[in-house]
Amino acid sequence: MSEGAENTAAKTEKPSRRGRKALKKKRLEADHCIVIEQKSIRTAIGGTTVGNFMEWFDFGVYGYLAVTMTSVFTEGMDPQMGLLVTLLGFAVSFLVRPLGGMVLGPLGDKIGRQKVLFFTMATMATATALIGVLPTAAQVGLWVIIPLYLLKMIQGFSTGGEYAGATTYVSEFAPDKSRGFWASWLDVGSYIGFAAGAGTVAVTTVISTAVAGETAMVDGGWRIPFLIAIPLGAVAIWFRLKIPETPSFEASVAEGPDMKVKDDRYARHGLIGVIRHFWKEILIGIAIVAGSQTVGYALTSFMPTYLEETVKVSNVQAAVVTIPVLVAMSLCLPLIGRLSDRLGRKFVFIVAAAATIVLIVPAFAIMQIGEMWAITIALFMVAVPAGFYIACLASTLPALFPTSSRYGAMGLTFNLGVSLFGGTTPLVSQALIDATGNSYMPAFYIMFFSVIALVAVLFMKESAHRPLPGSFPTVNTHEEAVELARTQDDNPDLDPDTMPIPVVKV
Repeated sequence: MSEGAENTAAKTEKPSRRGRKALKKKRLEADHCIVIEQKSIRTAIGGTTVGNFMEWFDFGVYGYLAVTMTSVFTEGMDPQMGLLVTLLGFAVSFLVRPLGGMVLGPLGDKIGRQKVLFFTMATMATATALIGVLPTAAQVGLWVIIPLYLLKMIQGFSTGGEYAGATTYVSEFAPDKSRGFWASWLDVGSYIGFAAGAGTVAVTTVISTAVAGETAMVDGGWRIPFLIAIPLGAVAIWFRLKIPETPSFEASVAEGPDMKVKDDRYARHGLIGVIRHFWKEILIGIAIVAGSQTVGYALTSFMPTYLEETVKVSNVQAAVVTIPVLVAMSLCLPLIGRLSDRLGRKFVFIVAAAATIVLIVPAFAIMQIGEMWAITIALFMVAVPAGFYIACLASTLPALFPTSSRYGAMGLTFNLGVSLFGGTTPLVSQALIDATGNSYMPAFYIMFFSVIALVAVLFMKESAHRPLPGSFPTVNTHEEAVELARTQDDNPDLDPDTMPIPVVKV
């Protein structure tokens, strides 16, 4: 048949209305869906969680040794100024995190999540261990602050790619209907890691002082918790070698060149492109991160200093009372994550912000009674909103961005929020107390960011039950995939235009 005859036939034989609609709208097929078995999910979650455990183990050690390290690294300096210098070491690591996110995030979108996560784990564990072999101010003078800050900055750089990559990884591995539950396990590792760090400091303090006297920790016992990072890091690195690449990333890479979308938001973008296309989502994410991380870091990294300096309890007492609170909160995170799968992420975040606004000032008031029972109650009052915030972060933030640019966008969003507002909470809170003499200033600081987070959540799109943008639906069974394909026209949670479905040329 000639070319002219073919064109005439094409014009004459018009497709039916349903056929024309099928040509205009991409169709999801059962084979497009990503089927993830429970065993694979557990392997992926476990291999990722160890990294967060290591990251927060260091936070726990550094936080509960802050007063001790003030004597070690700022000897000869005014004690109050020395404490701020030590806490600044915690803050500088967070100030470098956005750089790590900007470099490692786009790299993870290009070469894969697993490779970058292996690098971040190895770098983080090495830097933590090296802190444990630094000389002291008594040996080399105050110049020792420089290598301490450099190592904290290396930690911050690697951590800039760690949490962004870990949340991206677990979200892309988790089935859509249970993403909140599975992703929440990532932060279970975080807070168990912090509790382990605090517990290591407490045990080391008790044993070393019993053996070598009251000055044992300042004399060298402080090194032990940092050096424990060597075997822990080796185990974590081994686990990272075992995790596979996410199916969503592999599907995005395989189908990317054929994917047709209404705009180029679903293409892979660099830093400038991410900001241009997703600035609204970035602002929403930063606001939520600021609200969650101010209360989260107040509970963890600032409380050791606050309890020792303001409430006047020992670091061992502070650790003993904090550890059960953190463990109890961690165990509740999967339950809250499952709640978000049923009632939505927005509902859980609204509860978190409202609980922070209502509970945080009374918690600080009760804490200042100074008795252990009062401190325990107060910490639980802080842990309630922290738990509701934290349980949904790993499932909510990655869902703001499409697969092709998710790691890079997450690296920018989370790290800006946590660096500017979360990681600086210990430093800013202590500085506010010193400047005003008001021990409630940290509570007011935390409340302010929860108000901002509450407003941001109202503008956020609900992501529970829905596939991640730029990804195929992720399900537990092939039967579920068949049902999704059959009912896609009546399912408000499915939009094939956001999926990497190749356009069939006819």
